[in-house]
Amino acid sequence: MKTTLLALSLIAILIFGTVPLQYAAAQFQAGGVSLPGDPSWFAGEGLKKGDFFSYSMCHVDYKECAEFEMDIWIKGDTKSGTEEKWLTEVVVYDGNKIVKGEMELGKLAPEPSGGSDSLGVYRGAFKSSLAWLSAFANGYDKTGQDGPKKFSAKSWGKIANIGGEQIIPTSIEKITVPAGTYDTVLVSWKTGGATSKVWVVDNFPFPIKANTYTHVSEGIPPPEYKFTLLEYKQNVQQSPFTNVGSTSDIQSAMGCQQNYDLVSVKKPTKNFDYQVHVFYGPEDPIEGCEMQWLIKFISKYDDTEFLSQVKFDLLVVDNNLKPLRSIAQDEGRDFLYSPSGQAEINMIIEEPPGIAHYVIWVYGLAPEHVVPSTAADYLEIDIPISASDGKPSSGSTQNIPSWIKNNAGWWADGSIDDNSFVQGIQFLIKEGIMKIPQTAQGSGSGSNQIPSWVKNNAGWWADGSIDDNSFVQGIQFLIKEGIMKIPRTAQDSSSGGYEPESWFG
Repeated sequence: MKTTLLALSLIAILIFGTVPLQYAAAQFQAGGVSLPGDPSWFAGEGLKKGDFFSYSMCHVDYKECAEFEMDIWIKGDTKSGTEEKWLTEVVVYDGNKIVKGEMELGKLAPEPSGGSDSLGVYRGAFKSSLAWLSAFANGYDKTGQDGPKKFSAKSWGKIANIGGEQIIPTSIEKITVPAGTYDTVLVSWKTGGATSKVWVVDNFPFPIKANTYTHVSEGIPPPEYKFTLLEYKQNVQQSPFTNVGSTSDIQSAMGCQQNYDLVSVKKPTKNFDYQVHVFYGPEDPIEGCEMQWLIKFISKYDDTEFLSQVKFDLLVVDNNLKPLRSIAQDEGRDFLYSPSGQAEINMIIEEPPGIAHYVIWVYGLAPEHVVPSTAADYLEIDIPISASDGKPSSGSTQNIPSWIKNNAGWWADGSIDDNSFVQGIQFLIKEGIMKIPQTAQGSGSGSNQIPSWVKNNAGWWADGSIDDNSFVQGIQFLIKEGIMKIPRTAQDSSSGGYEPESWFG
């Protein structure tokens, strides 16, 4: 035997001029499992009208693998040009957000196309996860290289990243998911030091479960996509989504803004451990409507360097920093995690009208399953929430001292000047009675001219004709327009030892 191996090595040297490298054999992994009848499989196999699937899933390109639920009902046939396709109805449950629409699936490869624009990002996640194996096993060519693949095959192909590891049927495994227990074939491949796994069942159109990783040259590979079959039904004749309303339709009926610009806030955290660049919108959020956040965690030493492996949460807190709501918990997680240092959050505003204290709480930097070794730090952003009629509630400010109202009345009738009145407002902010978000501060033009309607509001507020919040809206307008300047110490300092500063630019 040794003589034979030596002879083969010598022949290789004569042909190639070198000794064959041992690791080269790693590119030719051999797999294959034996099943009765030597069956084959392809993505979409056995798909039929009336099938209903419910999957929990995620993909790295959507919020870095934040999970959502996608329910799919095969409604029937449709035609796109000359190609016969499946027409499906889809509902996505993404946290508190519901997205409803239609999607077309190919019959030879269940790759999505067409359908509702609102499903765009979820359609992409579906294509790159549930339908991903259709790039290797499809119904196009049953005799050539493409087409269905046998479970006994040594390889189904190679992944496209550097190294091109083989995708191989690996073993037969019995797995249990919420939809039931299945005898599956494990299809796996190695990438970046981790083994990705997809479990498929003969004659079942989509895999039952998957747990895959992105290719990295160093460090711990983050998830690429995951999914799990939650429910499967056959012969569903009527749409299971008849009574499901899309969040966008509900919000449109409520008068929520559909198109808006994002407000930018860039500040260090309280203890200066991190720098956070936050974009949120709309600028004037309404209770019950959607709010969008884009959060970037940046090095405190270099604005161009994103932090990595950030464990964090978006909280709503009371005046004593006690958490009232956790977005991570809303999504069924202990914390939010951003491998890249950038995170997108879409949430429904459940906070009552008034000032909501949003806190970006940074637990620290660490791999997902490792506890950070550093202390937590946070950034608080105060945002006024309006009622669904566009007006703040009567309870968003409270316990305003009577002398402030006296000042407002005197200011309105000209008995005191602007600066005297401003000092009273400054006191309210310093004491935390009136919350004004620093992000709302306008640049201003240097003009000290206060609109007459603000003075009118002050007079009406003083005699009880309007409530506290109608008056506060006038003050917020002055700050937003840059007419009234708020020194940072007015919002950040304690009540002791404070000296008023000029509020006019």
